[in-house]
Amino acid sequence: MNKNIIILALVFVVPLFAYFMLSKTNSASVSVATGNRPHVIKFTSNMCSACKQMEPTIQKVMKKYQDTVQYTVIPVQVDNIYNRDLINKYHVTLVPTIIILDKNQKVVKRIEGCVSESTLENYIKGAIK
Repeated sequence: MNKNIIILALVFVVPLFAYFMLSKTNSASVSVATGNRPHVIKFTSNMCSACKQMEPTIQKVMKKYQDTVQYTVIPVQVDNIYNRDLINKYHVTLVPTIIILDKNQKVVKRIEGCVSESTLENYIKGAIK
């Protein structure tokens, strides 16, 4: 009887313990640590036609600012704790959504949908100041 209880406890308790420990670690990393650099976070989906349309524009602009701005892509269809926490933190309900943070991690601009290259570049310049 005691042997069955121990086996049962190991089967249920160990995975639960591992889950809570790993989720606690990932949740802490939700504050996208960038040091003192502005940050561009793009929420996207590979099934989204507007995301595909926006991709060349953002790649071109981010190439210009790769030394001064951190860039992160969050695929919303990938279900993990880190992505979910960022989606909740920035209240993302549609894609593409681009969040531009200044060097203090404050949201400077939120873009939902497509924008032109010059508009995106102006928003990033505003975050660098």
